[in-house]
Amino acid sequence: MPLYEHVFLARQDLSQQQVDELTAHFKGVIEQMGGNVPKAEYWGVKSLTYRIRKNRKAHFTLLNVDAPAAAITEVERQEHIREDVLRAMTVRVEELESGPSAMMRKVDRDRDRDERRGDRRRDRDGPRGSRDDRGNGDDSEVTEH
Repeated sequence: MPLYEHVFLARQDLSQQQVDELTAHFKGVIEQMGGNVPKAEYWGVKSLTYRIRKNRKAHFTLLNVDAPAAAITEVERQEHIREDVLRAMTVRVEELESGPSAMMRKVDRDRDRDERRGDRRRDRDGPRGSRDDRGNGDDSEVTEH
């Protein structure tokens, strides 16, 4: 069977539970039509480059799919009917990634980078809000003329 990576964007005002239910529903459709979903990744709520149906953010979900083309067609048809799904994209691939996707690796890399930057920034700036660091503290001498 052909292999696919399928990403769909759900409205930002949905709860995490509702997005999980959408994912489970689409997985069920694929499995009913003779396919399987070896991996489903929730990427979180991310900002969109431009507004889609008055939404500036969306829940991103990736499904790795091993299914016949008819199953993908049916999932896409159902996604177009639902108002909760803003966009969907399916790409046929030669093989599915076994580990975390590029987006999940990027999240981990960004988190590590922010932690390193935070430590460096604190060392360089000193404690925030301290009057002594700006030269306005009690260390200055007052001379009377």
